[in-house]
Amino acid sequence: MQKIVAVTACPTGIAHTYMAAEMLEKAGKKLGCKVIVETNGSVGVENRLKEADIKEAVAVIIAADARVEMKRFDGKALIEVSVSQGIKNASKLVEDALNGKYGVYSHSK
Repeated sequence: MQKIVAVTACPTGIAHTYMAAEMLEKAGKKLGCKVIVETNGSVGVENRLKEADIKEAVAVIIAADARVEMKRFDGKALIEVSVSQGIKNASKLVEDALNGKYGVYSHSK
């Protein structure tokens, strides 16, 4: 089973962070892949992505309107969108990830 990792975050870190996480996870199930989501909410980082999960993932989806630690995603296929796009377009984001439509992220210091 293919795996995608995602990070969701919004400035207040309440509803939108968790709504986007839920929508991405549901989209993954519907499309037959596993989506593991790290949330950066009002209580801090929950379900921090493991290095192995990032390494195994075919792509990374960042659905955030707040700062996300990006260095760990260097060399991965990645897209960055607003948290609202993570809610509204979760299925398309996951589908595009599975179809290899995202460019490779390069972290510069």
